[in-house]
Amino acid sequence: MRDNSFIAERLSRSAAIIPDGNIERVFPFFGPIEKMKWAEGWEPAILYPTTGKIEEELVFTTRGHGHGEDTFAWMVSKYRPEIHLVEYVVSTQNRYCVINIRCKSVSGSQSEATVSYTYTGLNDLGNEINRHAIEKMYERDLKDWEEVINHFLKTGKKLKHN
Repeated sequence: MRDNSFIAERLSRSAAIIPDGNIERVFPFFGPIEKMKWAEGWEPAILYPTTGKIEEELVFTTRGHGHGEDTFAWMVSKYRPEIHLVEYVVSTQNRYCVINIRCKSVSGSQSEATVSYTYTGLNDLGNEINRHAIEKMYERDLKDWEEVINHFLKTGKKLKHN
């Protein structure tokens, strides 16, 4: 039975980062497979299709981050490599999130990636988790992403968290 007193909250935030690489090299890093190269702890389990390449409707899971959310289910909802756009829908039992990443060339050796997260709660706990999650995600306006991507571009190695 549906709780008619529940009111879903939607929270959105965006930030731009500047990876030190041309767009052809940088854009693939925002796909689930290539992200494993630079993101410590990122271990997606690809469910469908199993070709190993990114495409629309690719489905995978990742480990949860607490709050009783053991698994995040992901789907690539948009994949437009010709305009350097990828979008994901991520869900748990408490909430869902749309992640939109748009890249553009800034110069021959730099790109800009605008990363937008839109969280929606599916219950009161989801609303609460989302308020905390969006603040934590954007506490440095994704400069932590920029640092680890640029470290990988420079060294070919993941930047270890302390």
